[in-house]
Amino acid sequence: MAGRFVNEGLIGRPGSRGKLQTPALVLDLDAFERNVAAMAEHCTRNGMKLRPHAKTHKSVAIAKKQIAAGAVGQCCAKLGEAEAMGEGGIESLLITSPVVTEGAIMRLMALNTRVADLMVAVDNPQNAEALAGAAKAAGKKLKVLVDLDPGLHRTGIAPGEPVLSLGRQVHASEWLELRGLQCYAGHVMHIEDFVQRREQSLAAMKVLGETRDAFRAAGLPVDIVSGGGTGSFNIDPEAKVLTELQGGSYIFMDKQYNDVHVGNGAPIPFETSLFVQMSVVSNNTKNLATTDAGFKAFSTDAEAPMLLSGAPEGSAYFFFGDEQGGIALPQGASLLLGAALTAITPHCDPTVNLYDAYHVVRGDTLVDIWPIEARGKSA
Repeated sequence: MAGRFVNEGLIGRPGSRGKLQTPALVLDLDAFERNVAAMAEHCTRNGMKLRPHAKTHKSVAIAKKQIAAGAVGQCCAKLGEAEAMGEGGIESLLITSPVVTEGAIMRLMALNTRVADLMVAVDNPQNAEALAGAAKAAGKKLKVLVDLDPGLHRTGIAPGEPVLSLGRQVHASEWLELRGLQCYAGHVMHIEDFVQRREQSLAAMKVLGETRDAFRAAGLPVDIVSGGGTGSFNIDPEAKVLTELQGGSYIFMDKQYNDVHVGNGAPIPFETSLFVQMSVVSNNTKNLATTDAGFKAFSTDAEAPMLLSGAPEGSAYFFFGDEQGGIALPQGASLLLGAALTAITPHCDPTVNLYDAYHVVRGDTLVDIWPIEARGKSA
């Protein structure tokens, strides 16, 4: 839509990356495309399907690029994300968090009539009963994965009889279709030490595999076993349990994931492709500059952003207010007003949620602007 984004007039102009009005969320298209291709190849080589998490990117354009590269669909953490993906034409969606309130269940049933292949995770018998009743009223079966708790206790039902009982309940329902299991060990994804992360992730996969086998022994369908993430992408295939990998952050690689290793101190082999670009707006104090990117430009659940370019070596970003970021400069250094600086996001998912669009660049040229349709979809 013409005029929707302030930087639209720069698209296609050489050198336009450095002229962006800021703060701006910038996506390096070359690095992004290499990441998409690398994860798709990894999953194919290991006999798994890829269902990336849209909670990372919240963008229909990115979802379509992942699917074009071989992904079977998208995961969505929230119903609102799934609605945005469905409106954008994504036809295979898994909602990985429980949908439990009366209003949300009504929206879920409406989405189920519009999306060809919609699934939702369930971890509670009461919720399963409510979903079955709503599906009956809507006149269309709802596909379900039973969510297994890997020990995080965030969502999921306990292993053993609790998960089996819920599986039986879902399978017995006329209006629910049991497709299998979900298990996401989010607490292990950012363990920096590879040996420790591998041990804990494989332990979760062992419980998931035992649950899968128990479902099969009980005659319960388990065609799909979905889980895993960027932090365990190269570990979980060893267990030969997952049929789908749910990794999301691999396309962007933030500071938190850049600190995670695959062994021998080597970083996870995906490239950083997502950045925040900011501009210097004040430079009146010695060894200090102020930018236009503060608390509202970055997630604040982790450390401060890491400067990548535009500032002298030895400079450091610090939060300086809602709208401002500070740049502590080496002795004697300075930055010009309007100078463009680039930083790596501390945590990509909540940072993306602060922006309306990606500024997509190749080299120094802005080549496109992709809207973030699911931004702010917290329900």
